[in-house]
Amino acid sequence: MKSIADIKCELEQAEGEKLQELLELYGKDTRSGVAALVEKYRKKQEKLEKERERLAHMRIYEEKYEHVGLICGVDEAGRGPLAGPVVAGAVILPPGCEILYLNDSKKLTAKRREALYEEIYQKAVAVGVGIVGHERIDEINILQATYEAMREAVSSLGTVPQILLNDAVTIPHMTIPQVPIIGGDGKSLSIAAASVIAKVTRDRIMCEYDREMPQYGFASHKGYGSAAHVEAIRKYGPSRIHRMSFLKHILRQD
Repeated sequence: MKSIADIKCELEQAEGEKLQELLELYGKDTRSGVAALVEKYRKKQEKLEKERERLAHMRIYEEKYEHVGLICGVDEAGRGPLAGPVVAGAVILPPGCEILYLNDSKKLTAKRREALYEEIYQKAVAVGVGIVGHERIDEINILQATYEAMREAVSSLGTVPQILLNDAVTIPHMTIPQVPIIGGDGKSLSIAAASVIAKVTRDRIMCEYDREMPQYGFASHKGYGSAAHVEAIRKYGPSRIHRMSFLKHILRQD
């Protein structure tokens, strides 16, 4: 008779049909320790099945347009902050690509985003990033700067997609067909992947700025207008990466 430790190791290494077979086999074992293991891995299997169902629902747009050719998801991070760049991501995933727990980056923990960022780069056909800084944002406004970052992200892919799935917007001056999807980062795997790439890239940039200018707390709020950030601006004045067009109301109160 196998030890409970051996059974645990066997269950841990098994996947799919093999795991299901083992759960049925060891479900007949009368030992309480084995019963607890079987229950644990059954719940784990159920959770995995639900996750795959969620991901299948997020492939609706990819399946709808797969006949067109390579599909690229596009999203941005950083439209709202008072400081730092706006960053866009563009991601082409291969058909049937599975990246467990991929979702709108805003719904994920920082740790999960970092892990997904690495997995996306490993599995994607191509990944592109566009970065437009604070000075350009002040010059042309945040919406136009966002479009510019998105165009840069798509052009940096190294592979030309046949269609773009965008989170909510239609990007001007693009020849590639586009499909704007409201709330797309929670409805399309490709857009969700782009949102993770954009968010992690921008967060890393802001953490670098935090090491250079720790008094503003960029590592914690990433440039968004938290109470602590506004207080720091009033205490130390704007930094070299602040968007002056975003600070008019704050500075006017000083």
